[in-house]
Formats: sequence, structure tokens, C-alpha cells
Amino acid sequence: MTAFRRVLWIVLDSVGIGAMPDASRYGDEGSNTLGNIARSRQLSLPNLARMGLGNISPLQGVPPKPFPEAAYGKCTLASPGKDTTTGHWEMAGIILEKPFPVYPKGFPPEILEAFENQTGRGVLGNKAASGTEIIAELGEEHVRTGKPIVYTSADSVFQIAAHEEVIPVEELYRICHVAREILCGPHEVGRVIARPFTGASGRFTRTANRKDFAVPPPPGMLLDKLAERSVTVLAIGKISDIFLGRGITRSVKTKNNADGMEKTDAVLREQADGLVFVNLVDFDQLFGHRNDVEGYARALEVVDRWLPTIPLRDDDLLILTADHGCDPTTPSTDHSREYTPLLIYGKGVRAGVNLGTRPTLADIGQTVAANFGTTISAGTNLLPAVQKGQFPLQSL
Repeated sequence: MTAFRRVLWIVLDSVGIGAMPDASRYGDEGSNTLGNIARSRQLSLPNLARMGLGNISPLQGVPPKPFPEAAYGKCTLASPGKDTTTGHWEMAGIILEKPFPVYPKGFPPEILEAFENQTGRGVLGNKAASGTEIIAELGEEHVRTGKPIVYTSADSVFQIAAHEEVIPVEELYRICHVAREILCGPHEVGRVIARPFTGASGRFTRTANRKDFAVPPPPGMLLDKLAERSVTVLAIGKISDIFLGRGITRSVKTKNNADGMEKTDAVLREQADGLVFVNLVDFDQLFGHRNDVEGYARALEVVDRWLPTIPLRDDDLLILTADHGCDPTTPSTDHSREYTPLLIYGKGVRAGVNLGTRPTLADIGQTVAANFGTTISAGTNLLPAVQKGQFPLQSL
């Protein structure tokens, strides 16, 4: 028997809440996505404030509440790294011993030669770059030559950009599959990403046909365990790509945050039970990586206004968190090594519980697992701390 009939788990992609102690090893000392945005621009987040966002860490303009409506805390990324795959995998109970490889100077010749031989196409780029900037720089040459644009970032990604009229989307996906098979062993990057775009020179625009080709997660992670229990899992956004569809009953693609929120509401009106697992990617993709403080702030405020309209039921559990940081106020345009916020809310949740600093994001996955009568190999079940009628954990 489940504690909550339905769990809505929302990942606010890259919404970090302060540098972790080892951030300097990643060049991220002083990063604080939420804190620095709040200092740069007044935020209006009344609903997140009521839940207890300002109780987690000092946020200018988002004061702590004496009686927050949610349980609140922050999570430490126990795995090395600071990328999407690492954060989401850890939430599902996979704590990495070593980070996925990164290529700040581009990919080695043996990778590109194999890629060119197997695709029959040359390559442009092969460097770390912003996606929009490299398309602006090399898009015209790509259209002229038909060579795909290969680039990376500080994260473990092999990204392939191509104009949809030059390399059709399905062909681009096939090329990504080729790259995924080549990138194995010591070169096993976290994700190969298709980055299609359209438009004319000077006005190239990335489309919503992005697709991620992730490394297969090890067996026994949360979604595998839920599948064993026949728990319905609806994935919204890029969740299915990150986990290669494992354990997912139905996947709903999204174009942006607004589309993701609309589709989440629709799913909640249809789905009676199980897990609804959502990723809202605009914070990271559109604003964090482009150092767009104003865009990031507005996106936070839009989500804040959405929260009280979500069609939650009395037997629902809402979990809000993130997978890493991406501070738009720093010179870097890459992810940042940060704690992630944790808010747990619902009619059946003990309001105002301070969950403190959790040692791993896997605590979230373990809590979801326990709710549906199973367990994963890492993390602490927080239900005894947050569920009404339960006794708090002794360690809290």
C-alpha cells in the first residue's frame, strides 16, 4: 500500500542554491544560481517563499517564513561532476565513482575519424562552445558543405548540430546513434545530443526536435524498481531520454517550460496514480547557458505563479528539486557545482520540517521508492520525517 497515491516530481533544471564545498575544484567557487540572481534582480516568488524556499538558504527578497507550508532542505551531489545525467542518475539511486569524461579542447582524432568514416561526412567545429554561438559561426558553412557541426561544453556531451533542410531530423538521429556507439570505454560521454536548427544565415534558430542519447543507466535504479512493482511512470520533458525510456510507461515531449507545465496539468487530470516525473529545461538551456539573468528570473516567476494552479489532490505528494546549478551571473556559461533545493509539499506532509542538508540526491529517489513499496541501493527514505502521522527521523 502506498503512502501517497500519486507523486509529482518536478526537476527545475539547473536551479542550484549555492556552491558546494568542493566547487573550487570545478572552477565554480562563489556560484549560487538562486542567490546570485536574487541579488542581481528583485525576484517575486511568493508561492515558493510560502513553501519555504527562503528557509533553505538566504535569498534576497525571498525571506524565510516562520511557518513554511512544505518540508524544506537542500541536497548534496555525492557523485563527482555537475551534469544532467549525473544529477538525474543520482536522484534515481546511482552514485558515480568517477565523472563522465569531458573534452574542453575537443574530441581526439580517433573519435572523429571513426565518426567521419561511419557517417560518410566530414565535421565542422570540434570544440567547446555555446550552441547558439557555434551555429551562428558555422551554420552557413554547414549549409554549404553538408558537414555536421560537432561541439561540446564543460559537460560530458557530444553535440551534433545540423540544419533540418540539410540533414533531415531522422538522419541526424541516425548519426547520433553512430556517435553513441563510438563513444564507449574511456570516451563514454554522458550524452550524445542532436541539435537540429532551421532558418537562414544570420537567423538560424534551434528547433524543438532536440534528442538526447544517454548512456544506459545501470540496472536496479529507481525506475527499474518501480517497473517491477507495476507503478505507472509518466515522464514529461527530457526524463525519458536521460533514462533511455527504462521503466517509463509513457513519455511526453515538451517544447519549453510553458509547454511542460501545460502538459503536466493535463497528465494530472488524466492519471489517477503513480509517478509523474517532470523536467523543466528552459532554466538551463535558454537562460543559464546564455548568462541571461533576466530570462532566468522571469522563468522562475512563471513557475512560481503556476504552482498554486497545479491540479493536486489530497493524496498527492509534490517534490520540487534540481539536478545541478547553472549560475547566469558568473563569467562561465557552464553548469555549476551547487547544492540543489528540496521542497516536499502536500496535504499529507508535515509542514515546516527542516530536512537540513541531505548527503545525496538519492534521498529523493529512496523516498519515492518507499512510497511505492520498494527500495533502491542508495539514499535515505524521508517519508518518516515528512508524512503526517509518522515519527521524524532520529538524525534530523
